[in-house]
Amino acid sequence: MTRNVIVIGASKGIGAELVTLLAKNQSIQVLALARKIESENKWEAFKNVQVHNLDLQSENLTAELQNILSNVSNVDYVINNAGYLVNKPFLDLSREEIMESYQVNVLGVMSALQVIIPKMLPIGGHVVNISSMGAFQGSVKFAGLSTYSSSKAALTNLTEMLAEEFKDTKLKFNCLCLGAVQTEMLSKAFPGYLAPLTAPEMAEYIVDFTLKQWKWMNGKIIPVSLSTP
Repeated sequence: MTRNVIVIGASKGIGAELVTLLAKNQSIQVLALARKIESENKWEAFKNVQVHNLDLQSENLTAELQNILSNVSNVDYVINNAGYLVNKPFLDLSREEIMESYQVNVLGVMSALQVIIPKMLPIGGHVVNISSMGAFQGSVKFAGLSTYSSSKAALTNLTEMLAEEFKDTKLKFNCLCLGAVQTEMLSKAFPGYLAPLTAPEMAEYIVDFTLKQWKWMNGKIIPVSLSTP
């Protein structure tokens, strides 16, 4: 039986690696969604990958996603990997930068899930939200990342709330708070820092967690980190 997996934030880095890994499993149909899909991903080699442009900041997000999923009868897994980072002192942040961060990191995710969850309810599934160690309570925090870390912290709380609200269904919701991974976003946050993990290595963990670990946990906020800068 074909399983449908949605990856939101699939353009590059960990998201692109997630799509590539998932596509190697022929029993999986991957829907790769991103504001802008990078041409170098070369997913056309995989017949089980559908690529769609989806901007979490779009005013028509709900309608656009409904259209993308119009021919999809059920969704089994969702990985919310999109992220928007601003590295700037708190007092210098513009309202636009704050709003964009929250729209991509949590508000857009909420709108997307309102469309996706009804397609998961009949048979159940697993929603994995990708957050950050900067959003994990009690972890080391870093100046300049207030809007990114606080919006990702909202995503962790949303995970717990959805797990509670849908606890009598077959849906599971979990959140992974990632530590340092060598990506373009990490370089923007910590210029010159070399992370101990690569994007393909972290993607391998996330795919395994998404497909298997929902059987044993729900509503959990899990730190996945060898280090935080």
